[in-house]
Parts: sequence; C-alpha cells; structure tokens
Amino acid sequence: MGRTRSSTLALVAAATGAVTWGVLSLLDSRGTHLAPVLWVVAPVLVVVAALVLWAASAVRSFLRGRRPSLDPIRAARTAALAKASSLTGALLAGWYAGQALLTLPHLQVEAQQGRAWSAGAAAVAAVVLAVAGLVAERFCELPPPGDGEPTQMREDGAHD
Repeated sequence: MGRTRSSTLALVAAATGAVTWGVLSLLDSRGTHLAPVLWVVAPVLVVVAALVLWAASAVRSFLRGRRPSLDPIRAARTAALAKASSLTGALLAGWYAGQALLTLPHLQVEAQQGRAWSAGAAAVAAVVLAVAGLVAERFCELPPPGDGEPTQMREDGAHD
C-alpha cells in the first residue's frame, strides 16, 4: 500500500467541494434547504484525528524499538485506518467547505451566519483529520533498508 499524497487529498477536497457547491446551489434554487451543520461535528472530527494519531504512535514506538511487541494485524489495521482517515478528511473538508461557500452570498441573514461558521469549523476539523491521517501513515511506514546492508543475490542473478 503506497503512501497517500497530499496533492491527491487536495484534489479530492476541491472536487468534492465543487460538486457539493453545485448540487446544493441547484437544490437551493429549487427551494430545498439542508439542515444546518451541527457544532458537534468539528470536535468529533478532532477527537477522531487524535485517536488515529494515538493508534499510530503505538506502531511508531514499535518500529523505533521502544515497544517490545506489536501484533502485525494491529499494525496493518492502523495503517489502513490512517489511509482511510486522510481520504475521509479530504472528502469531508470538501463537503463542509462547499456548504460554507454556499452561505457566503447570504451572510446578511443571521441563520446563514451560524451555518457558515459551523460548516467552516467542520471543514477545518476535517482538514485536521486528513493531516492526522497523513502523519499516521508516516508513523506506520517501514524504514528503508539500511545503506550498509549488503544486497542478496538470487539464483537468477537479480538483486533482492
């Protein structure tokens, strides 16, 4: 499994934000309104980001020799969680940013101001989740083979 690129996450967030804004603009023009973004979303996303980093820190401690043992399945699951968190964070950042952008022309309405702030806070928290996922992926990455280690030859003459 390759490491997630930050450029990929930025593209996912931008595309999701554009689609969200377009679809919600169309729905808004037809009189349909979504429920406001709850204020609890941002703290929950930040807590999830902290839990992802906490899980990945156990893998990092093992890889650095500070932890005597670690179940390989747990390490693999943590790496998968880190990747999923970064992609989920990017998708949610686009979703909430699209909602925040939709409210900008209507900020003179008090209800839209609250929606803009809660959607903006949720978008920032989703970016925190994406970054935490990227950091956790790095924590779970195996170190490259040492420069001083000799390479082994296979029977067919190729290097391992």
